[in-house]
This record gives sequence, structure tokens and C-alpha cells, in this order.
Amino acid sequence: MTYTQQQIKPQDIKVKILLTGGHQCTVILKSDTPLLHSLVKTLVDRTQQTPGFSTLFQIPIDDGRSSLSFPGEHLVGLVTEPPIYLQQFQPQQPAIHVEIPAEIPAEIPVSAPVNDDLISRYAQIDNFLTAAEKNKLIKYVLAKESEFVSTSTSTNAEDYRRSMVLHSFPEFSELMVNRIKAILPDVLRKLNLPSFALGDIEAQLTLHNDNNFYKLHNDSGSPDTATRFFTYVYYFNREPKAFSGGELLIYDSKVENNFYVADETFRTVEPRNNSIVFFLSRYMHEVLRVSCPSKAFADSRFTINGWVRKAD
Repeated sequence: MTYTQQQIKPQDIKVKILLTGGHQCTVILKSDTPLLHSLVKTLVDRTQQTPGFSTLFQIPIDDGRSSLSFPGEHLVGLVTEPPIYLQQFQPQQPAIHVEIPAEIPAEIPVSAPVNDDLISRYAQIDNFLTAAEKNKLIKYVLAKESEFVSTSTSTNAEDYRRSMVLHSFPEFSELMVNRIKAILPDVLRKLNLPSFALGDIEAQLTLHNDNNFYKLHNDSGSPDTATRFFTYVYYFNREPKAFSGGELLIYDSKVENNFYVADETFRTVEPRNNSIVFFLSRYMHEVLRVSCPSKAFADSRFTINGWVRKAD
């Protein structure tokens, strides 16, 4: 779900979190941070009586030495200084919220359906790896810098994709594949998609640095990719985040000459650290240009991305 703040530049916001039972905690957040948006979204959904689910909030406190954890239904109010008003965070379009088991929050933004098969939907799951797993992955990637190579496309089109890729990383590709296999039945169920005979699950490790991008494409448009059903993208990066941009745009579809092609409307997916996104491989999508002022390898937008295939 996309939220906007009208004519407000990012700034420090003092946020007092009010919880059931009279409990409260005060934190300092940037006005454009996803956590603040999620907190306000929880209140907005409640006032609009949107059918909801229990989002597990995990907020670092005491300079990261402790963590405040609570389910979304225990949030009763926010006191912000300077003031932030709920209308600044109203969703641009209706949304359907779902729950992924194991206390992993997810959301599936959906436009008001006209033809459900043409409306793009996705599931984004936060905290996909444990903190220890993610930190170990970052250390592993930084040690593999010399093994990354430039990416290409199946058509060898010039200036269509700029990024680097590590094709072999068995220490973590197996972890990702097993984790995806475990959660996939619930993702299918929550997206209201039929089960299918599972084929291979592919994985590659990609980085986007300054001025990198990937223009509009889909992941199942050739004979050798036709059995790809789901695309997934796991995002991770060092903290504090040293890049901007790199959002994933997933386009709605329309049918022309018996082919799915991109419509003008789309969903915007933020590359949230330690989150994974699932969407149908036939959806047209693109990665917006990344800005990484330092141009340092370690400051890149990293992903483990790949495809879940149907069995032949």
C-alpha cells in the first residue's frame, strides 16, 4: 500500500506510542520511514473498519539495545511532535490485508477489481530471515565482491538493465529455497491462487548500485521461462541505508492480441530491508533507478531474487 505526505519533507518526528493497558513508549522516527507509515496505517484501517490482521511491530529502543514488540491490535493511539494528521496518510486506493502465519505480517494492495485476473497483486512479508541470518548474509556478500559479474538480458538489449549478479551462493540459496517452500502454500492461499505441482526454485543474488535499474519486462515470456509461476525478491542492505530509489513497480495487465501486456496502472513496492515479495511472473514490472552517492559496493541495494516454476 502506498502512502503520501503532501508537501512535507522528511524530518524527525517524536512519536509517543500508546498501547492498551496504559503502556507507552516514545521514539524518534523520520517522517518518511515505513515504520511510521505502518503505525498510522494501523490506526487508519481501524477507523475505516477495514477487515484486518495482527501485524507484529518490532521497534528498536534504547539505541538498539532493546526491542519493543507488540501486536497491532494493542495500538490505541499516537502522539506526534510536530503534528501529523491521518489524512496525510490516506491510501491512494482500496487495499486487501492478509495474514501470513508464523507472525509474519504481509499485505496485498489491490485496486478496485474490474477483472481480477488483470489486476496485479503481491504479498510482501517482513522479517523473512532472522536478524542473525541476515547479518551473516551481509558479511558473506561483502566477502564475495570480486565474484559479482554484470547482468544481461535474454535479448541482449543495450541499456535495458544495469546491475551485478552472483550466480552461485550455495550457503544461502539452499536456505532461501527451503524457506520459500515452507511458506509458499500460505502465500498461494492468501492470494487466492490454486496450488500447483512444484518444479524448480531458482535463485540469484543481485546488487543495484548508483544509476542501476531494470526497465519494463516480465519473467516468463520466452520458451525457457514459460514454466515460471511466481517471482520472488528478497531485499537486504546494510544499516543505515545508504541508497534511495530502486522501487519495484508491478503493472496491471490488459490483453492485446491474446497476450498480457502492461496497463498504465501499477503497484509500487518499497525495497524494505529483510522483506520478501511474491508476485506472478507474467506481470510486467520494472526496477526504478537507484541513487547511491557513495558508489561503494557495501552500500548497494542487495536482493536474492528468483522464480518458482511449475513442474513440467
